Amino acid sequence: MKAPAFDYLLAEHLDDVFEAFAAFGDEAQILAGGQSLMPTLNMRLSHPRLLIDINRLEELAGIEDDGKTIRIGALTRHAQIEVSATIGTRLPLIARAIEHVAHPAIRSRGTFGGSVALADPAAELPACVLAYGGSIVVQGPGGRRSIAAEDYFLGLYETARAPDEVLIETRIAAPEAGERTFFIEFARRHGDFAIVGVAGRASIEDRVVRRLRIVVFGSEPAPTLARKAADAAIGAPLDELPHEAIAEALTAELDPMENLQGSRAFKLHLTRTLVRRALETLGEAP
Repeated sequence: MKAPAFDYLLAEHLDDVFEAFAAFGDEAQILAGGQSLMPTLNMRLSHPRLLIDINRLEELAGIEDDGKTIRIGALTRHAQIEVSATIGTRLPLIARAIEHVAHPAIRSRGTFGGSVALADPAAELPACVLAYGGSIVVQGPGGRRSIAAEDYFLGLYETARAPDEVLIETRIAAPEAGERTFFIEFARRHGDFAIVGVAGRASIEDRVVRRLRIVVFGSEPAPTLARKAADAAIGAPLDELPHEAIAEALTAELDPMENLQGSRAFKLHLTRTLVRRALETLGEAP
């Protein structure tokens, strides 16, 4: 199939975007990497009157580290994330996850901000941002505002970003030295969307879990913090993690979507298995 007819605007400044939003309202859509948008256009699942191409807005690209915060611009390509020394050393969870994002051709065009803005429940990068407790900076006609990741992802493709706002950047506080991360997902093939995935970070002291964040994605309508499961593990030695209590907590606090990929019971079982495997990897780090 081919996309429906639409008008096209190549934005030179952010003000161009806001003026277009004011004129077209929710009939205008942003074009960045286009790796999710173009298929929906070609399948006629999207019918915008105007596409706003923001690829010339260089201020929205790049990775910066001021020692306290790592800034990832919205137009930073997945491929740039993949080879970034800053991401590899400072945000290893994202470095591990990016290998699972689709395939090289898609990573060459897809953007970090596009993934966070779309909030596909099976996407890896939103889960990592939530695991790191990051914040999402958006800008609209009234100025910029920062939204905590815990308040940003609201539901199935639903976020706290207003229709007339543009995602500018993601900001993540520099992790503590010695922090450990884990990432694991189950997909039909490598590069496919995750059926269930688990991302997280932990602080370990004397082989005892002191702090822990577990994020489950793929099976829930949005990346979800498994708070009760994390609480069940905090204070436990790595060699004696209470896996039964963690599994019970996951069952109580999660509500997987039923679809062609599996039933609720299947996804809960898969989640419990992946969380157990993920937490076991914490003991492998020095």
